[in-house]
Amino acid sequence: MSFPPVANAVSIERVHKNYLLGSVRVTGLVDVSVQIAPNRFTVLSGASGSGKTTLLNMIGCIDRPDSGRVVVAGQDTAQLSDDALSDFRASRIGHIFQTFNLLPVLSAYENVEYPLLMARRPARRRAARVMELLDAVGLADKARHRPGQLSGGQRQRVAIARALAREPALVLADEPTANLDSRTGDAIIALMRRMQRERRVSFVISSHDPQVLGAADEVIQIRDGAVVGRREIAAEGAR
Repeated sequence: MSFPPVANAVSIERVHKNYLLGSVRVTGLVDVSVQIAPNRFTVLSGASGSGKTTLLNMIGCIDRPDSGRVVVAGQDTAQLSDDALSDFRASRIGHIFQTFNLLPVLSAYENVEYPLLMARRPARRRAARVMELLDAVGLADKARHRPGQLSGGQRQRVAIARALAREPALVLADEPTANLDSRTGDAIIALMRRMQRERRVSFVISSHDPQVLGAADEVIQIRDGAVVGRREIAAEGAR
């Protein structure tokens, strides 16, 4: 299915979010407004507890705001029922996690194939798509290996391929280098940047890793649940 281009990959308008931790009310986001352009590599940066993961969850349609407006890939998420929001999230948003979240009993091939099975894609199209993505992330020769037979960097490559399986408009990554050594982390950052450019998909990453920040098109700084700064990074050709 094809979708028309949108002015912004993400538009967040005056979003507030609070949580109850026992009987204590915890502030998640405070009057956050931010727009993220399409085909960008954007990093949400902040200390632990700053609200960057809460904001990532809003963008990823994992959580809903107490007030304010969240528009993702042109869709006002408030207009969707819980079931429709789940379907939208599965078809339009890819997720990459710091713990990889691969199914240990499935091979690399089967992990990438899984979202396509859920979408009821025909077998021949599934096979072509899975192998094309595994080849793109450099793991075509590891297709039959299970996660326990792969290194941390290889597992994250499988996770990137899985996130791209359904051709999403947006890929979200929550601390994707946190469980990797610096050399492997560098390789994963380079791979995500290449996938973002080649496939013209927006990446939004929650991280405080200087390596990730250095690769960004823009950095949005979060503190105490609020956006406190935004920094554009020069295009690679200008650096």
